Amino acid sequence: MMLLHRSHLSLAISWWLLLVGRGLLPALLAVAMGTLIGAVERQSDLLAPLILLGSFFVLVQVLPPLHLVVSKNLGDHVACLLYDRLSETCIRPEGMGHLENSEATNDLAMARDFDLGISGPPLSLSMDFIASGLVELCAGLVACVILSAYAWWAPFVLGGAWISTHYLLRESGVWKDRNTEQVRNAQRHADYAYKIAVNPPASKEIRLFGLGSWIVDRFRTHRRQLHDLRWEATRLREQPVLWSLIVVLAANAIVFTVMAIDVASNQLGLDQMVIFASLAFTTSMIAFGGLSWALDNVSAPTGATMRLRNTMHKVGSLQNGVHTSDFQPAQDIRFQGVSFTYPTGNQPILEDFELTIPSGSSIAIVGQNGAGKTTLAKLLCRLYDPSQGSIQIDGIDLKEWDLTSWRNRITAIFQDFVRYELTLRDNVDPGRQASDEIILRALRNAGASELADLDTVLSKAYANGIDLSGGQWQRIALARTLCATYCGAGIVLLDEPTAQLDVRGEQEIFKRILLETRDITTILISHRFSTVRQVDHICVLENGRVMEQGSHDELMEQNGRYRTMFDLQASRFFTEDTGTTLDVLD
Repeated sequence: MMLLHRSHLSLAISWWLLLVGRGLLPALLAVAMGTLIGAVERQSDLLAPLILLGSFFVLVQVLPPLHLVVSKNLGDHVACLLYDRLSETCIRPEGMGHLENSEATNDLAMARDFDLGISGPPLSLSMDFIASGLVELCAGLVACVILSAYAWWAPFVLGGAWISTHYLLRESGVWKDRNTEQVRNAQRHADYAYKIAVNPPASKEIRLFGLGSWIVDRFRTHRRQLHDLRWEATRLREQPVLWSLIVVLAANAIVFTVMAIDVASNQLGLDQMVIFASLAFTTSMIAFGGLSWALDNVSAPTGATMRLRNTMHKVGSLQNGVHTSDFQPAQDIRFQGVSFTYPTGNQPILEDFELTIPSGSSIAIVGQNGAGKTTLAKLLCRLYDPSQGSIQIDGIDLKEWDLTSWRNRITAIFQDFVRYELTLRDNVDPGRQASDEIILRALRNAGASELADLDTVLSKAYANGIDLSGGQWQRIALARTLCATYCGAGIVLLDEPTAQLDVRGEQEIFKRILLETRDITTILISHRFSTVRQVDHICVLENGRVMEQGSHDELMEQNGRYRTMFDLQASRFFTEDTGTTLDVLD
């Protein structure tokens, strides 16, 4: 509940005041009704009792819709607060291990999607459910207190009976259904099937391969499993229900029987009987209801968000050094005995890895999938730290560098580069550090000179927006990398930078990149040897270790692993009619 006040203090105060007011109204309405009946019996002036009763009646009609509006607004503010905290939780850690941690996956899914109406009502609706449940609880407790004016034992008998239903029906509490691995898996699979069905990226394959029925059936199966699991967790057990009925009926029978005897013996007047009988009925609002379910709907994502703060900070945080520099490495980048295993993995990806990259040179890292090439890129960007060994920059351990300073010195394009649904200018220069002239230069050298309107939004979802092909998007990502070098980056890391371009286009673009970064340390990860052979040095990586290294000509002369991979790829471009290889490999 502290989140209510932190999200919006004035709305939270209004919400609590309206809640208390609504909780008092049933008891006050019963007292006003009894007062009116007493005045009629005594033939007294009815104006004051009628005004009192009418006022409470109007409040009964007016307060609920007002409370609903406040609840919706407050729910929206709490949702914004939770999303803010989740965004901060995901972004603040210096590394990225927390985003690839399997232990946080379920909490992250719940915290991320809680307000989308997938796993439960949005918070704007849940707040009204919570308000209604708390109003009922408050009204029942107030009725119990006033009922003591009739007999001191009545609140204990009647109120105790209704409160006991919470214990007797505890097995039906919804909070139990969100803490099992089976339920969370069913939720995750159902949500994934739903997203595949409604999001555009998979639409082509769904239609081409006729997967529509399969996806719908998959969603229906997991969603049914989820409902069955929740029903199993929340359904009322026969024996507890029976005991609840016996206890509640017995308590009501005792109170109303004694009340009837008092009325028959004239010890209780008609006006008092109306008041206390109404209060006895109102006491039933204490009973087990939807409050626990509504609270669980809010507490589950809130708890997940709070747990993530500790989990993600612990897993994703990195040591921040103090060394800074405004210049590119002057000597070399050296991997010394580097070994690395992902936090949730069992096998090392890199093992005793040794490599020296002279400053200002270009080097290519080649090898089969899973050899550890992309992991090297992540370590160099300090998204992770080595499990053993060190990465030395001009003889200084990378851990001793200030993270911000180091990342300002390095730029990269990854295989899974981001396609920002923003303007062309923001895609090339997200940090808004470069002038339009520099951005246009980066686009030109990345082979995307046909895109010149920097204010064009790169998404069809927006008015006057445009869509790009995969190759065009990759050129935009390359332009982003070049723009960073023009703004001062001294290391360029290219992880499959031209995978969506044809071989000739890739060769042309990479020649331009090498020309633009000729004085900058350039590290290329690629499977295409037409690109690889253009660099100064080549490193063949296998099973997390360096198997061969040297220039293209040197490695070809060694007739080793590199030669085998090169010949295998070159054979795909061999023309049977001429018996020669195409110039893309010459």
